[in-house]
Amino acid sequence: MPEHIYNSRDKAYKSKYGAIAVNETVTFRLLLPEQYSGLELQSATLIIMREDGQDNRSFDLKKTNDTWLGSCYWEVSCTPSVPGLYWYHFEFVSGGYKHYIYKGKYSNGYVDAAEDKWQLTVYSGEQVVANQWKGSIMYQIFPDRFYNSGSKKMMPKDSKIVPWNATPAWTPDEETNLWNIDYFGGDLKGIESQLSYIASLGVDIIYLNPIFEAHSNHRYNTADYKHIDPILGKEEDFIDLCVAAHKFGIKVILDGVFSHTGDDSIYFNKYNHYSSVGAFQSKDSPYYSWYKFENWPNQYKSWWGIPLLPEIIEETPSYVDFIAGEGGVIEKWLLLGADGWRLDVADELPDEFIMKIRNRIKAVKPDALLLGEVWEDASNKTSYGVRRKYLLGSELDSVMNYPFKEAIIDYIVNDDAENFFEQILTITENYPKQIVDSLMNPLGTHDTVRILTRLSGYDCENMDRDQQANLILSKEEREDAKKLLKIAAVLQYTLPGFPSIYYGDEVGLDGGKDPFNRKTFPWQNKDEELLSFYRALGNVRKHKSYVFADAEFVPISAADGVICYERRKTGQWDDSFSIIVLVNRGDSTVNYSLPDDVRDITNIFSSDGVEVAGDLIRLPAKSYILLENVPVIKKQYRPGSQI
Repeated sequence: MPEHIYNSRDKAYKSKYGAIAVNETVTFRLLLPEQYSGLELQSATLIIMREDGQDNRSFDLKKTNDTWLGSCYWEVSCTPSVPGLYWYHFEFVSGGYKHYIYKGKYSNGYVDAAEDKWQLTVYSGEQVVANQWKGSIMYQIFPDRFYNSGSKKMMPKDSKIVPWNATPAWTPDEETNLWNIDYFGGDLKGIESQLSYIASLGVDIIYLNPIFEAHSNHRYNTADYKHIDPILGKEEDFIDLCVAAHKFGIKVILDGVFSHTGDDSIYFNKYNHYSSVGAFQSKDSPYYSWYKFENWPNQYKSWWGIPLLPEIIEETPSYVDFIAGEGGVIEKWLLLGADGWRLDVADELPDEFIMKIRNRIKAVKPDALLLGEVWEDASNKTSYGVRRKYLLGSELDSVMNYPFKEAIIDYIVNDDAENFFEQILTITENYPKQIVDSLMNPLGTHDTVRILTRLSGYDCENMDRDQQANLILSKEEREDAKKLLKIAAVLQYTLPGFPSIYYGDEVGLDGGKDPFNRKTFPWQNKDEELLSFYRALGNVRKHKSYVFADAEFVPISAADGVICYERRKTGQWDDSFSIIVLVNRGDSTVNYSLPDDVRDITNIFSSDGVEVAGDLIRLPAKSYILLENVPVIKKQYRPGSQI
C-alpha cells in the first residue's frame, strides 16, 4: 500500500482544502494499489452522510491513468446543493472482499481501522465577510477597569467606588451581601481619551464588554438595553467615542447579552426599582411572556441557576421584535455608531433568533460584523441536543476562537508541537475560508486566567479565591513568563484570523480567574519593554496586512519544541509571497534548516540572539523569528504534503 491512501488536507486527494460553498464541485481521490492483500482491486466507493444520519448516499470512484509510485488514483466529483455538515468515508472491494477507509491521525486514511469519518462543511453563498475586518487587530476592554476620566459618576444604590489600584473584591460586600458592586470608575470618556494609546498598538477594532445599564460592574445582568449605564456616561458619550474611534480608523463592537436579563431590570423588575410593570410584578406585564416561569412569580428558569439572571424565551415574538426588529436594540446602537455585535453565550440562543439578529444587522450596516461566543469547534457544535448552524452562511460572521488559544497555550506549556498543528488544521479545515480569515483569536479574556499568569505555570483551577488574591509572581516567574508570552503573541498575531489583546496583557497585567483577571489597567506601572514588543509586533502585522488578511496557512514542521509555518499569498503568476513563522519554546538552542524552496528571505522581526545564515536559522531558547519570503516557487502538491 502507498504511504497515504487519502488525506483530506492534501490537494492531491481533495481538490479544495476545507469547507466548500453550495453548488461548488469538489473532487475526491484515493491512491490505491493494483492489488490489496494479493487480490486485485475491483471498485471503490465514496459514502457520504448528511446532517447526522440523513440522506446517506454513495458515489463510485473511477480509476484514472494518473499513477504515483506504482499505485493508481481513483476519483469522483460531487457538487452538494444543500448547506450543512457532510460526513464521509470510503469503501473498496478487493477479490470480492469489502474494506473500509476511515479517518485517522492527521486526517490520513486508514484501512479497516478506526471508524472516524471526515467532515465536509458546505455553506451557503451568503457567507461573505467584509474585507475591512480581515487583517485587523482587536483590543478588548472591560469598561470599568480601563481608564477613569474623572467625570462625575451617577452611582446606583448599594454600589461603591474603590481606589484604582485596589484588588477587585472577591467576597460579598459586608454591608449588602452583594457581589460585583465594587466600581473603579472606568468610563466611556476614559476610553475616548486613550484612543491614541490604543491606536499605537496597531488596533483596528475595540470590543467593549457590556455598557448598558445594569446593577453590577460586569453588566452581564442587563437592566435596560436602550440606555448606557450612567456610571459609564451618557448616550452622547458613546456617540463621541465612536466618532473619535472612527477618526483613528478603529471600529467598535458591542456585547449583546440576550439570553437573560437582570432580575433588577425594567423587564423583570423584581425589586420594584423601575416605574415599569415587570414580569415579576404582574402576568399582565408586556414582558411576562419573555420569561420562563415555573410557578409565578418566585420560581423561574435562570441562567446557570443564578436567580439574579432570569432566562429569556428568545422565540417570543415581542422579544424578537424588541431586539432585532425595526427600531430595536440592534438597530439603535448601530445607527449611533457601533460597527458590530458580539453575542454572549451564543450556544444558548436559538438559530432562528441569531438569523434574525444577523438580518437586522446586515439591513442596517451590510459590512458590520456579527461575532459569537463559542468555546469549541463552532462548525460541528451541538448544544441542548441540537446541531448548530453558526457557520453555514445565515448566522455568524465569526466566533471567539478558543481552540487556537488552547492550541497556543498547550504548545507553550506542554511543549506539544505536533498537537498544535493538528488543532489549527482542524479549525481551518472545518470552517469556511471567510470565517477563518475573520476569527477573533484571544490569548485571554474576561472569562479566563490572565495569560501572563497562565504562562507562569498557574492555571488557578485548584486555587480558591483567597489564594488567588494573594498570588504574586516572583521576578523570575514574571521574566520567564514574558519570554513565553512573546512567543505566544507571535503565534497569535500570525495565525489566520485577527489577534485580540485583552486590555493590560500588553503591559504585563497578571491575575487569576474572575475577578482577578479584571484588575484595573496599570497606567502608572506599565511594563514598557513588553509594550514596545507589542507595538513592534503590531507594526509588522499592519505593514504586512496583505499577507495576514487572508493568506493560506501552510504547516512546514513541528518537532522538538520548534514550530515552523508559512502564511502564503498566491501571486498573479506562478509565484507567491509569504511570511515564514519560526519559534522555539524549548530551553536549548536549535539550528533550523529552512525548506529547499525557500529563498530570498528577509528577517522582519525576531528576538535577541537569533541568527540567519543563508537557509540556516540559529534559534536560542525561547525565541522567534518572522521571515519574509519573496518570491517562492509554488510547491507541487503530491501525496503526503499538507496545505
